[in-house]
Amino acid sequence: MNSFFKNMKGQRANILLLCQLFSRLALVWLFSMFFLSILEIVINSINRQYPSQIFQVIIFAFANDLIFWISDLFGLFFIFLVVSYFSQKLAIIISQTFLMVFFAIQLALMDYFNTALVPLGSDLFSYSLTDILQIIGSTSGLNIIILLLFFGLLALLFVVTRYLLNKLQLRPFMAIGFPLASIFLYFTPLYSIGFNMPTEYENNLIKNKTAFFLSSSSEYFLNSNEEIDIYSDAYIGDFDGIASTVAKMEYPFENQYPFYHSNVAPDVLSPFFQTLKKQPNIVILLVEGLGRAFTNDGAYLGNFTPFVDSLAGKSLYWKNILSAGGRTFAVLPALMGSMPFGKNGILEMGNDIPKHLSLYTILKRNGYQTSFYYGGKTEFDGMKSYLDNNHVDQIIEEKSFPAGYTKLPATAQNFTWGYSDDQLYQLYFENRSKSTLKKPELNVILTVATHDPFLIRNQDKYIQMAKSRMKQIGLDENKQAEYNNFLNQFSSIMYADESLKKFIQTYSKRADFANTIFIITGDHRLPEIPMSTKIDRYHVPLLIYSPMLKRTAQFASVSTHFDIAPSLLATLEKQINIKLPKAGNSWIGDGLDTVKTFRNIHHYPLMQNKSTLVDFVMNDYHINGNSLFKITENMEESPISDDIKLNQLKQAFNQFKKKNSQVIRGVKIVPDSLISRYGIN
Repeated sequence: MNSFFKNMKGQRANILLLCQLFSRLALVWLFSMFFLSILEIVINSINRQYPSQIFQVIIFAFANDLIFWISDLFGLFFIFLVVSYFSQKLAIIISQTFLMVFFAIQLALMDYFNTALVPLGSDLFSYSLTDILQIIGSTSGLNIIILLLFFGLLALLFVVTRYLLNKLQLRPFMAIGFPLASIFLYFTPLYSIGFNMPTEYENNLIKNKTAFFLSSSSEYFLNSNEEIDIYSDAYIGDFDGIASTVAKMEYPFENQYPFYHSNVAPDVLSPFFQTLKKQPNIVILLVEGLGRAFTNDGAYLGNFTPFVDSLAGKSLYWKNILSAGGRTFAVLPALMGSMPFGKNGILEMGNDIPKHLSLYTILKRNGYQTSFYYGGKTEFDGMKSYLDNNHVDQIIEEKSFPAGYTKLPATAQNFTWGYSDDQLYQLYFENRSKSTLKKPELNVILTVATHDPFLIRNQDKYIQMAKSRMKQIGLDENKQAEYNNFLNQFSSIMYADESLKKFIQTYSKRADFANTIFIITGDHRLPEIPMSTKIDRYHVPLLIYSPMLKRTAQFASVSTHFDIAPSLLATLEKQINIKLPKAGNSWIGDGLDTVKTFRNIHHYPLMQNKSTLVDFVMNDYHINGNSLFKITENMEESPISDDIKLNQLKQAFNQFKKKNSQVIRGVKIVPDSLISRYGIN
């Protein structure tokens, strides 16, 4: 009996020693996370933007580190005990290896954030390997200096870890307390705590980047095969209270064609145009990263697009347009076809994209010649499959450029996205001058220069232009010093604006200029300059410019890229009698709003990236996940607490998700008869 108790006592002593050893490892991990958080805040303050509330940022960053640390502690402790049962030395080696792997991942994710100013999440898994290599090659943050700093910090953390493991001494109750606290706190509201900062940049800065990546990734993979019950109560029901102010779609065959509805967008553009005497040429200019934050009068970062601003005064100008997505993947299907997202963006469905009607197919059926111009590779984001499915007549991309054209400057990794805006426009005019076609044309041009790494030819010239612009718009010295951290970004914006100016000036000398309608917008707001709100990433300008306008106007009402195709086609049907479906269509959008004062009569989903569908707007409300925001004029927003409104928006959002899930499973969005009659087979 005595030997039994001695044995039990020995086991308890051994477990206590293991607890003390594990707790020392755990504390080293925690202290290292605190150190890395401080390092990240310092680096971003120097290289990017100094937080407005630095002490609050530090405290909240530490709090997020602590929550991540305590949440995983018991699971790691259990693994440590199991391995220690076989070999204590092996358990220590595995633990130290875990720490170094964590440090390496955290440093890499910190570097990504310092470059992109958005934390990396599950969107990584939504890109092909080719696309990922292209993105990595484009980053301006990856070079030999960064790599040396990376391995230097890793070595420092290794040395400090070994030192602290030998020096830290813990009392028994503390050693046992950490794992027990992890279990106890798991069942408390601790893990649902959210910390709100004044800007989206600061909200992202305080996140533990590894915790965010793991949480986002686990949610992506756990939900990737989750079957959505489209008949459950959560997906059924009206959004009472708000619905009365929203034009409700009528879906006559909802089970067979979830997005096919009988509503037809009204013609709101004809009152601004002269009577069209023949089919107009249509040129759509999609400017990479062109956000309202730095575009036109009232831009909160200041107006860095003087030409676009001047052109807006000669156009129909919407200052509160929302892109459908936070990245380029969403712009073509939303703007050209007002389409749903599918699982990872509809373009990722490749040849399985559901048959649909679009600006491309409808205008081609009505006698138009169609084209797409892009300075990069159209395989990126699956654009090539989409263009092929829409039977685009001419696809101009990087490999189409003849000798004599100059690409964007390469990064240290010898990567370039392709050809700059001015070179793209030059090739466009060269091809047009050679064309003998007598058909009207629909030409879409997507630029790429205003994209990380923001390297352009004659960069010094545009940096000086950006600095001069800062003084012109009245930025004080402190603000100018802050903006100097983003000179490559601002210089590329100035370059894009100047290139667009030359494009319009050149076009104005052409004979067909008088019969051309230009549509100019951004694909999304570039995120590499700090964002102020959740909705800021989607906030872009929209200009419809044409010599055929009989009057100009500026609109503060909210619309989206989803609304452009329905409104343009409604006008062309009325003015030149193009053939459109009378019974209905599958547009998500119901048309542009031409009310001059601020309002939003629409309700639409917005997809942040290829794996994150968490944003929905309805009237002057916006939900992001479980957070509700009130939208005010100029698309500013602030968090509010209103469970009734939150549930109303969630119900409306779930109605979209129900339909979207059917598309993912291969359900058609329009009858084949519409495709054969109004589209291209």
